[in-house]
Amino acid sequence: MAEINNTPWLTVLGWGESGTEGLTAASRQQLADAEVVFGARRHLRLLPPLNAAVREWPVPFAEGIAELLNERGRRVVMLVSGDPFWFGAGTSLTPHLLASEWTAIPSPSTFSLAASHLAWPLERCTCLGLHAKPLTRIRPYLHAGRRLLVLVRDADAVAELASLVVQFGFAESQLTLLESLGGENQRIRTLSMSETLPSDITHPVALGILVAGDGPSIPLTPGLADSFFDHDGQITKQPVRAMTLAALAPKPGERLWDIGTGSGSIAIEWLLAHPDNQAIGFEHHAERAARARSNAQHLGVDWLDVKEGDALEALANAPLPQAVFIGGGLSQALLEQLWQRLPAGVRVVVNAVTLESEALLAHWHQAIGGDLYRLELAIAAPIGQRRGWKASYPIVQWRVVR
Repeated sequence: MAEINNTPWLTVLGWGESGTEGLTAASRQQLADAEVVFGARRHLRLLPPLNAAVREWPVPFAEGIAELLNERGRRVVMLVSGDPFWFGAGTSLTPHLLASEWTAIPSPSTFSLAASHLAWPLERCTCLGLHAKPLTRIRPYLHAGRRLLVLVRDADAVAELASLVVQFGFAESQLTLLESLGGENQRIRTLSMSETLPSDITHPVALGILVAGDGPSIPLTPGLADSFFDHDGQITKQPVRAMTLAALAPKPGERLWDIGTGSGSIAIEWLLAHPDNQAIGFEHHAERAARARSNAQHLGVDWLDVKEGDALEALANAPLPQAVFIGGGLSQALLEQLWQRLPAGVRVVVNAVTLESEALLAHWHQAIGGDLYRLELAIAAPIGQRRGWKASYPIVQWRVVR
């Protein structure tokens, strides 16, 4: 490890549109002492004259990391936007460094500046960094009355995001464009989401969205209405899905295997439970696999990984989960492979409809243990001029911990 007088060689310096005027004395001293300064073009244009070598950080971001690491042993400053660890570059850099090699000096984040201008309590805002992610990720957060602060890459992204919000049924939302916050070119404009956008939106731009409208909001509890999903009838219906997700009990950062994913409804709701969750759907039918991916994209959880083909083959190379759901393709061979591959502690939930699948679960329940349920549902339906109960096929559900 290279150090200079036992101090870190790299300073990750929060930088804003105000340039050095917005820096603390400690930050200015780091710049004055630097031998090399890295930064994006829009950051470098605000630099005063320095004795240091000034280098523009490349795009894509990852290509600059090796060049930075080659400067170990010199005094290096890297300019990053605002707070390096609040949707910032710090989280991309520090995995390549020892803790003693670097220090960070944050400046106010764009979110902080935006909340201050809007007089919104930052702790009650939802902050989203979508400048390098699919804009559909805004979908789960569209609830009337919610305040969203969103970072986007450019004017085209503003237009695309506004179109999506309108498409999802929230055209009445208030949109505030916050450009170059903290700098001499700062500009703040407020309009309705459905209005024609200005033609001169400039980067960097953040958005403040006060959500309004009667579009279908995604509930916070499990069991979305079936209408949220495009499907061909092969879907775990809402009441059973709610009970299934309760049995799977998703926790932050966990991974699910959804075997026989169909429309992807179980995996999608698993991902909606927490933004750090992961899910792999296994689907034999190409059309259903494509439909599951489309549903995930539309509902803002595009990171659903759908593996198309035979589940027995695909499972062999998949990263291990904390929970497994089997909604289709149940067989003796599948259960045997799972019990060989899964480590202890993995939660397994299996739903069965056919007599053959019921018999298989009864056998495994007797041999392995767990809880075996029979779920019978009926819905009121017309019978002539009166009503009666229309029963669905009963579901047998096995819940067990490996």
